[in-house]
Amino acid sequence: MSRLQDKVAIVTGGASGFGEGMARRFAEEGAKVVVCDLNAKGAERVAGEIGKAAIAVTTDVSQKSEFVEMVDAAMNAFGRIDIMVNNAGYTHRNGDMLGVSEETFDLIYSVNMKAIYHAAQAVVPIMEKQGGGSILTTASTAGLRPRPGLTWYNASKGWAITATKSMAVELAPKNIRVNCLCPVAGDTGMLAQFMGEDTPELRAKFRASIPLGRLSTPLDIANAALWLVSDEAEFITGVALEVDGGRCI
Repeated sequence: MSRLQDKVAIVTGGASGFGEGMARRFAEEGAKVVVCDLNAKGAERVAGEIGKAAIAVTTDVSQKSEFVEMVDAAMNAFGRIDIMVNNAGYTHRNGDMLGVSEETFDLIYSVNMKAIYHAAQAVVPIMEKQGGGSILTTASTAGLRPRPGLTWYNASKGWAITATKSMAVELAPKNIRVNCLCPVAGDTGMLAQFMGEDTPELRAKFRASIPLGRLSTPLDIANAALWLVSDEAEFITGVALEVDGGRCI
C-alpha cells in the first residue's frame, strides 16, 4: 500500500523547486495533489505531468480570498483535504538589512508568515470535521541558525517555526499534526537571492559550510516531507526537522 493512498494534499509553491518535488513525490505515493502557485503555467505543467491525480490552481498565498478559492477547488475536485503544505516563500537579496525596502519586507511577511494564518483559517475546520489532518510548513535553517545578510527572511522563518510549535499544541486535541521542515538552501529559484549573486565561487563557499558537502535537492525535501505527513509519523507533531546535511550543527 502506498504511504499516502487516498489522501488529498495541497502544496503551495508547487510549480518549481521544493514544492514541485513534494507534489510529485506525494503523487507517487498515492496522493491526489492540488498544485498551487502564482505561476499558473508552472502549476499546470506539474499537474499535467502528474496526471489525473492532480489539479493546478493559480494562487497568490498573500491573499485570503485566493486561499478560499484554492480550498474550494480542492474540495470540489477531491472532496477532502488531508495534508496542507505551506511551501510558497519569498526572500530579499542577501545584503544590508537597512537596504531592504518596506514593500519587500511586507511581501516577505505576507508570503512567509501571514499565508500560514490564511491556511489555518481555511483548512483546520475541514480537517477537524474529517477527524484529523497534517499541516506542514517549509521553514528554513535560517530560522534556526541565522546569519548576516538575510535578517528579515531569517526572522520570518523563525516566526514560522514558533507558529508551527504553538499550532501543534493547540490543534493536537483535534488530531491535526503540525510540523515544519528546515532545509538548507538548494539549487532553486531563490538561491541567487540567498547568496547575493550566483557564482561558482559562492556556491563552493556555501557547499563548504555543509558537512555532507552539497546543497539540498527537491527530492531530499520531498522525502522528508513524505514521512512527516504520512501515518508513519502519526506521533510526531511540533517538530522543526533539519534537512540540511549537518549545516545547523
